[in-house]
Amino acid sequence: MRTELTRLGYTVYGGTNAPYVWMKTPDDLKSWEFFNLLLEKANVVGTPGAGFGAAGEGYLRLSAFALPENIKKAMKRFAAI
Repeated sequence: MRTELTRLGYTVYGGTNAPYVWMKTPDDLKSWEFFNLLLEKANVVGTPGAGFGAAGEGYLRLSAFALPENIKKAMKRFAAI
């Protein structure tokens, strides 16, 4: 997940020896705005960073707690937005 998001140009944190990846939302979108965009355009759900407090705004947390083939499908949908 981390590798693919980085390849797509996203700024990504975590995901090394951990199941969570934090990504900076593109174009200064608020975390809930990016959440809605992903849901509508890619059918991918993450956790808006704002839910973790003010420091989380502008980020989205994704989880790798899924089957590898489902994560690959989600990354293909990310590429399409």
